[in-house]
Amino acid sequence: MMKDCYVIMAILQENRTETAPKVQDILTRYGCHIRVRLGLHDAGLEHCANNGLILLQLCGNPIPVRELETELQAVPGVKVKHMELDFQ
Repeated sequence: MMKDCYVIMAILQENRTETAPKVQDILTRYGCHIRVRLGLHDAGLEHCANNGLILLQLCGNPIPVRELETELQAVPGVKVKHMELDFQ
């Protein structure tokens, strides 16, 4: 793991077709702190879920976790959790 890349954030979008543009705008502004981004949703030919989960690995010193979390939570239908990893 790279130095200063110890925060994992999960973003739940309850209505991703509505929330995706605003969430994408916010993530783009914090893009220099995002090392890994993984988007998950139930997709298939017959069904594509309208909720989704985004997992982020955040890097930097300092990492603006609170600011990012606050901006994302201001979007209706978006929930955010994060954890800090410490392997010492």
